[in-house]
Amino acid sequence: MPKFLHRRFARGKSIRAQIRVLCWVVVACGFCGLAFIARAEDATPYPRISEEAFKSRLPFFDYDKAIPLDGRIVREWKGDGGLRQKFVFRGAQGFLVPGYIEFPSTNQKPWRLVLLLHGWSGGKEDWYKDDNYISGGLMRKALLEAGYAVLALDAATHGERSNEIDYQHVNPFDDPKVPARRSYFTYAEVSIQTVKDYRRALDFIFERGMVDTNGVGLIGYSMGGMDSFYLLSVEPRIKMAVAVVPPLLSIGYGPASPVDYSWGIGNRPFLMLMGRKDGKEDYVGTLEASYHRYIEGPNTKLIWYDKGHQLGEIYVPDALAWIKQHLK
Repeated sequence: MPKFLHRRFARGKSIRAQIRVLCWVVVACGFCGLAFIARAEDATPYPRISEEAFKSRLPFFDYDKAIPLDGRIVREWKGDGGLRQKFVFRGAQGFLVPGYIEFPSTNQKPWRLVLLLHGWSGGKEDWYKDDNYISGGLMRKALLEAGYAVLALDAATHGERSNEIDYQHVNPFDDPKVPARRSYFTYAEVSIQTVKDYRRALDFIFERGMVDTNGVGLIGYSMGGMDSFYLLSVEPRIKMAVAVVPPLLSIGYGPASPVDYSWGIGNRPFLMLMGRKDGKEDYVGTLEASYHRYIEGPNTKLIWYDKGHQLGEIYVPDALAWIKQHLK
């Protein structure tokens, strides 16, 4: 009991007085709740392009299937969750794309496949470390233990693909003593190329008959969560997705603002896992307004955590539960 109420009760006030005090508290709390709801309802969602403009962007993600994949397995070994294979194939721009596919130890073939998309400045190795920024190892092992195969690529210019930008880091180091160097690719170019690469990876994996081809799931963290919007818009083989802390509006990224691709989610199951402390003061209201306006449906869900951009392992059970529910 709050101290100011405890004092009043302790002094032997009449029952009627006590009731008046309690009623006052309830009314005051009710006004506070109404004010909070009003502020949430008054929030303005992010701007979104028209459906016609959205459809006009989709050809950017097309690729020529006649380009040889040149795919091959280059290494195979037992990991901490099951059999892991490293493979490479040729992306639509001609670069060789490295990736991992890992199979659970169960013999229930063919396995359902979940794509793992890392964040900006990360790489496929992020899904093999338990205590890193995205708790990737914990998420990957949870999927393997649940009987899913997993596939992770290095996004364009990331990880082993830093050769595409002369082995620079995607976050350039600014040294006042040397000329500034920047990535050769814009964010939109990186995203578009990465989406094409994941589509080509599915071509390679499906051709080999390595997984169940009746539908693929996806988990993307940050930039990977943004990529989930693009992939759902252009890749029908992906049946459901979990987007973890994806920025919805990306000023300055050109035709790569995820909110513009919310048109492409359709009726597929889509879960957003977000941190309340991941933006400015009006962030939660604006994002919720955008979710309710553009994304909310019978197969979508938004979960908030009292976290920033780094959620930690708290998101893993919710992501796994969503996948187990919608990718059977």
